[in-house]
Amino acid sequence: MRSSEKNAPSRKSLAGKVVVITGASSGAGRATAIEFAKQGAHLVLAARRIEVLHELAAECETWGGTAVAVQSDVTDYASVVNLVKQALQFHQRIDVWVNNAGVLAAGGFTDTPIEVHEQVIRTNLMGYIHGAHAVIPVFKIQRAGILINNISIAGFYPTPYAVGYSASKFGLKGFAEALQGELHGWPAIHVCNLYPAFLDTPGIGHAANYTGVLLKPAPPVYDPRKVARAAVRMALHPKKSTMIGAASYALKIGYLIMPALMRQMTAKVMETYFLHAEPSPMSSGNVFQPLPFGTSIDGTGEGKTGKKTMATAVAAGILITTIALFTSRKKKFR
Repeated sequence: MRSSEKNAPSRKSLAGKVVVITGASSGAGRATAIEFAKQGAHLVLAARRIEVLHELAAECETWGGTAVAVQSDVTDYASVVNLVKQALQFHQRIDVWVNNAGVLAAGGFTDTPIEVHEQVIRTNLMGYIHGAHAVIPVFKIQRAGILINNISIAGFYPTPYAVGYSASKFGLKGFAEALQGELHGWPAIHVCNLYPAFLDTPGIGHAANYTGVLLKPAPPVYDPRKVARAAVRMALHPKKSTMIGAASYALKIGYLIMPALMRQMTAKVMETYFLHAEPSPMSSGNVFQPLPFGTSIDGTGEGKTGKKTMATAVAAGILITTIALFTSRKKKFR
């Protein structure tokens, strides 16, 4: 067994807890599974790629957890109900449920097929609703439980050329906050929302792409392990929400102050990239079916922010520049 990283109190606190993670086969989901395994948790790993989940389950056990793999498609409510059933058979309770499975589609709104928009929303929004709807009755029977939603800064900041994705993330924020209100009478049931900035995961390579060019992450891009560590902190000390990455704060504040300018700036940056990027064929990516590649935590590594100070400086620069532009062009955007 590998030695766990520091944090003896955390390991003791989460040892033996049953944790379900959707979208566990790569990226932030895979990182989250390993982070909980280091704490000695019992893991129920869910995704569409069962072979990848079996490999991850074995890896989690080398870190000190126990794990079972359950093939699951969050767009299918019956599949999610079965996931709950399998988790309860594993260790007779569910302590933490991490809603994480998600897909991305990039491209002009009308260039992207309507069925792709629908499936993005079905996966990203209805997938989380399915998870919550299936597990909260278990939490109520137990009179305790923690639901963690990995939402993204896109819940606050709309992304042109990813309209369906933006719709799903804004919807997730509303769903999660409404659910928090509804569960006010259940003090030991927590709904916790994570809002990370852009992450360096295989997700960009899995994305449906109707832009006609190769998609690459735009800096600053963060290590998905930051999300994993935040999820563990939420499981130990639940709170309603947390922002992850300095850029997420900057984008949220910037959009609150000057939404029209921020939308226009983002669209222009993306349009400039499309003009100069390497051509790429149109593809539905992993929106309808999983892809055989991209099973790691990390993506390309391009644009990744290596140091906290650099991330803070970049995020501050975005906000300061935007405020300056807003001040100079205020009349135009009234």
